[in-house]
Amino acid sequence: MILEDNDIQVKEIKASIEHQIRHPYLAKFIQNPVISEDKIMFLTTLVTQSDIPREKQKQYIITTMLVQIALDTHERVSISSASDSNEIEKKRQLTVLAGDYFSGLYYLVLSKLEDIPMIQTLASAIKEINELKMKIYNQDFATFAEVMEALKKVESLLIQRVASFIQRTNVNEVAGDWLLAMRLSQEQRKYQTREVAPFMELLNSSTFLKANGVQSLRMIESHIIKQLEKVSASIIELPYNFAPIQRYIQEQLHQTFHFKQQALEEG
Repeated sequence: MILEDNDIQVKEIKASIEHQIRHPYLAKFIQNPVISEDKIMFLTTLVTQSDIPREKQKQYIITTMLVQIALDTHERVSISSASDSNEIEKKRQLTVLAGDYFSGLYYLVLSKLEDIPMIQTLASAIKEINELKMKIYNQDFATFAEVMEALKKVESLLIQRVASFIQRTNVNEVAGDWLLAMRLSQEQRKYQTREVAPFMELLNSSTFLKANGVQSLRMIESHIIKQLEKVSASIIELPYNFAPIQRYIQEQLHQTFHFKQQALEEG
């Protein structure tokens, strides 16, 4: 596949997903789900190298992304409080329903594919991701490193399971490190702009870290740099058929890595 074609395909798949998940009523009350182009890029590069029939490849990618969107949407559900207004409670309930709606779309698409092994692959990943999330938010980990490893799995497990399913696991390490760095960057940005950043809030209240907001931000920033350094070293080891991922990440690294490294040194 020509590299430029891969970029175009990512945009087309993202547009298809946006069309499928569009729901006028839900859009009035909850924010649109974030659709990760990073994850679409990984999936597109993986699936187009597989034995999956060409006419079904797009649906496999969309199905996996619908699972990701459903998981992400359920994660945005806030904890209820007796002092919450009716509007807040309504938004919370609609967010739950939105996650269920996206899950339903995933099952609908999968039923059309009639691929039982793929269904089992994704179902197993969903179960493990939800178990890891429960452990993270229940603070079942004793160290910062253990939490980071669990969050890495949460962010990359769907990609890695698909890679294993089609026997293209070369990309798993890069996917894990890169997607963790992107999740931490997202949490950092939301916390700094006073948006809901559940993972940052968890770190601030954790018994093992005992850090305030500023200290947590510094630890997150340092870990982002560490992950990006690992990606920068391992990306060049990927086989040539992963060239679309190599180029995509190298472009992102050029834009973000030096900026973040400079910010860390100045901070």
